[in-house]
Amino acid sequence: MRKFVIIFLILFGVLETNAAFAADRVTIFAAASLKEAMDRIAVAFQAETGVETVISFAASSILARQIEAGAPADIFISADEEWMDYLAERDLIDRDSRRLVLANALVIAAAGPFHEKADPETILAEGRFAMGDPSHVPAGRYAQAALSSLGFWENVRKHAVFGENVRVVLELARRGEVTSAIVYRSDLHAAPGLFRIYTFPPNSHPPIVYPAAAVMPHTSTGASAFLDFLSGKAAEAIFRELGFTPLPPS
Repeated sequence: MRKFVIIFLILFGVLETNAAFAADRVTIFAAASLKEAMDRIAVAFQAETGVETVISFAASSILARQIEAGAPADIFISADEEWMDYLAERDLIDRDSRRLVLANALVIAAAGPFHEKADPETILAEGRFAMGDPSHVPAGRYAQAALSSLGFWENVRKHAVFGENVRVVLELARRGEVTSAIVYRSDLHAAPGLFRIYTFPPNSHPPIVYPAAAVMPHTSTGASAFLDFLSGKAAEAIFRELGFTPLPPS
C-alpha cells in the first residue's frame, strides 16, 4: 500500500508539473516586421523550455492600443521606442523588464531595375511608392524623417501610398501596385522578388530599434524566460540571418 501511495504521488507530481508548463503559455504582441524572425524564435524557445507561445503581428501602434484596451498580452515588442513609451506612460508595462533587443535599417525596395547610381528622389518620383502611414506606423515615421532629412519629402510625398503596416507596404510592391517601397532591410527576406536599391544613411532618421517588455499585470512566469531568450545568442543568430542589424552603441 505504501509503495502504491509513493508511485501515485510521483505520477501526480509529474502530471501537475506538466500541466503547469502547459498552462504557462506566453502571448506575444510583436511588430509586423518581426514575423519571420519571431516564428522561428518561438519554435526554438519551445524546444528549449517546453513553453508554448502565441504571437499576434500588426503595426506597433495597433498593438499598443489593443493592450491599452485590455487585450491579454504577456509581452510587447515594438518597432520603435515611442509606442513602448506610450504604454510605459500608462503603467501598462513592467519597466524593469524593458530592454532593446535588435535594430534594423531602412531601404527602398523594388522589383524593376533602376540605374545603379539613381538617387532616392529620382527613384521615388518615378510612379508611386509605398511607405508606412507616418501618422502612426513606425516604418512610416522613419521614412518621413529620412526623406525630410535628405530634403525632398515635400517633393515626393504626392507620390506616396500609405500602408497600415510595413508588410502591407511590402505586398503593394510585390504585386506591382507601386513602383517601389520604403521598408526595413529585414523585410526583403519575406519578398524574394524584390531587391534593395537604396539604403538610407543611418543618420538620416532616428535609430531603428525594437524594445521589448512584459505587459502588466505581469502574470505569466514564462514571460521573463522568453524575454531572456530574446536577448540571447540563439535569437541573435536568427535576427542576423534575417537581415536585422546589431544594436547601436549605447
